[in-house]
Amino acid sequence: MKASEMRDLFAFNSWANQRILAAVDALSPEQFTKDLGSSFKSVRDTLVHIWGVEWIWLERLKGNSPSAFPETKDFPDLATLRPRWAEVEKNWEAYVGGLNDSGLDEDVKYMTMTFGPSHSPRWQMLQHVVNHSTYHRGQVTTMLRQLGTKSAGTDLIFFYRERQLATNA
Repeated sequence: MKASEMRDLFAFNSWANQRILAAVDALSPEQFTKDLGSSFKSVRDTLVHIWGVEWIWLERLKGNSPSAFPETKDFPDLATLRPRWAEVEKNWEAYVGGLNDSGLDEDVKYMTMTFGPSHSPRWQMLQHVVNHSTYHRGQVTTMLRQLGTKSAGTDLIFFYRERQLATNA
């Protein structure tokens, strides 16, 4: 993988996150926190998980190893989550903006929350973040359908097509 391709993946990740957050805006507070029996019980819990994992992996890449996930109860509504999400996305943009091809193969040491010390090549950590968020955005899409609201298309090809249209305009 090249650093430029990683930047594209993170641009996609941000684009997809913003699309799913916009779809969640339509929910009532009750719908946002309703237990839907998913792996993370509510839309709120799933979004906090996505955001929290993105924050944790960024911290690991910067040499820190958080010891706990953020508490979902600290985010009673989307308005309380949005500023924290914006901050993490801004930090990711700066981080991937500074990547170079040779740094992608560097082995990064970190501490996991359950398995102790670990290490991975930087490129694997970065791909994991985007893949993880994609997986859980799909869960949010299902939850939105269960709640009778519309979701948003967040497939990678939609991102590429939208980008191509903007370039050709």
